[in-house]
Amino acid sequence: MAAVLKPKSQFIVCDGNEAAAWAVAAARVEMVAVYPITPQSSLVEYLAKFVADGRLAAELVDAEGEHSVLSVLHGACLAGARTYTASCGPGIAFMFEPYVRTPGLRLPIVMGIVTRDTLTPQSVWGGHQDAMSVREAGWIQMYCESVQEVLDTTIMAYRIAEHHDVMLPVNVCHDGNYLSFGAARVELPDQDEVDAFLGAKDVNWHAALDPQRPMAVDPLTGGSGGIGPATFVRYRKGECNGTQNALAVISEAHEEWTRRFGRAHAPLIEQYRMDGAEYAIMTLGSMTGAAKDAVDEARSRGERVGLVKVKTYRPFPVLAVANALAAVKAVGVVDRSVSFGWNCGPLFQDVIAALHYAPQRIPAMSFIGGLAGADITIGHFERVIQRTAALARDVVPGGTVWLNEKD
Repeated sequence: MAAVLKPKSQFIVCDGNEAAAWAVAAARVEMVAVYPITPQSSLVEYLAKFVADGRLAAELVDAEGEHSVLSVLHGACLAGARTYTASCGPGIAFMFEPYVRTPGLRLPIVMGIVTRDTLTPQSVWGGHQDAMSVREAGWIQMYCESVQEVLDTTIMAYRIAEHHDVMLPVNVCHDGNYLSFGAARVELPDQDEVDAFLGAKDVNWHAALDPQRPMAVDPLTGGSGGIGPATFVRYRKGECNGTQNALAVISEAHEEWTRRFGRAHAPLIEQYRMDGAEYAIMTLGSMTGAAKDAVDEARSRGERVGLVKVKTYRPFPVLAVANALAAVKAVGVVDRSVSFGWNCGPLFQDVIAALHYAPQRIPAMSFIGGLAGADITIGHFERVIQRTAALARDVVPGGTVWLNEKD
């Protein structure tokens, strides 16, 4: 890649919630609808302050609840506005009806999920259960490892969502507590470069609330006769095609981001110390930092372990995961949430499905940790590494390992 001549940079220290707000301002969002909920609240408070200070020229709607939040954005997006919101936990549950309508309407709305565990027992702390509970609703989902990645990915999300081959909503997920309130040094991108990167917004060329282009938006479709079944299939198939198209668009957006801004983030997956690895562990989100440290320590002892981080979770990068793991003898997958139907982690389910495309059978184990704000430490990852190493030595896979069970 040619050397990048970066524009003059500005650096600040902020947490992940503020970083997301800076990204929304840089994307020149025109409509923000909000309802605060822990640990997302400060994100929308930052946005309200930016609007009040004139930093963000957007309409701000403080709705009466999350159902109304997303319904407001449906109308705004159909009228031609670039839009944003954020939520988590019970807020996502409350907005579920308009949430599942959004991808079917092919609305390129960007929404941050400041991930937290769900009820009950009562919890307001970080976990991935809320985002995982809606993973099959049709939204693109990308998980961030760092505060800088929150900012950069939120901007990129608009280019991805509004691409004519995609036209789907995007969730940018960052971990509650660990990223939402964790402060770090962040580089703010040059506004002219962001404008050039995103280009002119184009959000309602396909479906609009516009008296100059009268059309029916979301009419009743389906049934058992006439053109209904074929019409419904066409819509569903088109949505799935757009989701798969997103894999290439996400990669292209990340490549262009690196060229313009000099910061590289893995678009689909990141391979860390996978050269010569005999076995691997897999992560999602902010836990990856501790996992990389544990891999470094294990490598210094001569253990041949690597790491694969999933950045884009929906659509799931099946072939990228299968290719990354093709040469290992075992894999340990660490989740921060639970798949109740399978008594394992959701990422683990997707990984074992992707391994169907690997050239050989690769044993895998599920590890669950970090629920309800619990920390996943280097020590926890050392346990994951040792158990995965044993699996690579033909030890029979055991049941799911609960990492914080005895903390």
